[in-house]
Amino acid sequence: MIGTDLSVAKQLLEADKLVAIPTETVYGLAANALHPTAVLSIYKAKNRPSFDPLIVHVNSVDWVKKLTLDIPKKAQELMDSFWPGPLTLILPKSAMVPDIVTSGLGFVGVRMPRHPLTKELLSNLDFPLAAPSANPFSYVSPTTAQHVEDQLGNKVDYIIDGGPCVVGLESTIVSFETDIPKILRFGGIDQEAIEKVIGSVDLSITNNSNPTAPGQLDKHYATGKPTYLVNQPYELLLFNQEDVFTIGYGEGLFDYNLSPTTDLDEMAQNLFTALRLADKSKRADVAISVAPHVGIGKAINDRLNRASKD
Repeated sequence: MIGTDLSVAKQLLEADKLVAIPTETVYGLAANALHPTAVLSIYKAKNRPSFDPLIVHVNSVDWVKKLTLDIPKKAQELMDSFWPGPLTLILPKSAMVPDIVTSGLGFVGVRMPRHPLTKELLSNLDFPLAAPSANPFSYVSPTTAQHVEDQLGNKVDYIIDGGPCVVGLESTIVSFETDIPKILRFGGIDQEAIEKVIGSVDLSITNNSNPTAPGQLDKHYATGKPTYLVNQPYELLLFNQEDVFTIGYGEGLFDYNLSPTTDLDEMAQNLFTALRLADKSKRADVAISVAPHVGIGKAINDRLNRASKD
């Protein structure tokens, strides 16, 4: 059921049910982060492996203080600069956080979403929300309420319709597991913006079969079709247009143009929609041009690299 009634969503979440929530990044599949049985239902609905940790969504720094043992100075500076927004911080967890949320790890991912409906919902709840993307595990993330309905259907008790996601890619993840902050996943806040606030950071953007944060698995964000990457949009012309669904940007005749003006924000916002259309098409394969590797283009290319893994 799709709607905008936050009182219904609140009642369901208080009863340990699943509610899909809109955020500026993608739609999340939410449950009470403090109840292990509620969190378990997320894993079951997504068919998500228990070793892949979840992000906890909060509406205040006070909740972060309850959920964690320490907030380093640089983590606080990032919160001050980018929250609410598409940034997740990995911090040492307190005993309040069930182990099922963190896959048994000693650190928890926390973020404060900025979508007005979800902000209001969180302010009316007595608990934070665990919420990975609202899609079957490893598939393309949803950026509209209808995407959630199409993918999960009656596995979700209620879907809050907050319109299309304005960022369209998941949050950037920064870890404070060591003294030097480390970016574990590129996302809605680019590396350059983060380094302007806290200085140099390490990178650990690697494919992983044993992740310490969401979005690190080898194959992720994928369609059900073989997906090929090219370095430049013009290279898409080399593919047989009858067999391959092409996704490009700039000038050119593609099946889907992410941004005629090569606007990286527009490309990010449209990426998952393009992948869904490719999957629904009658073409056997998908071919995509990688983005310029700057700013949020790094996050786009990260998603494409994982989507194209065998």
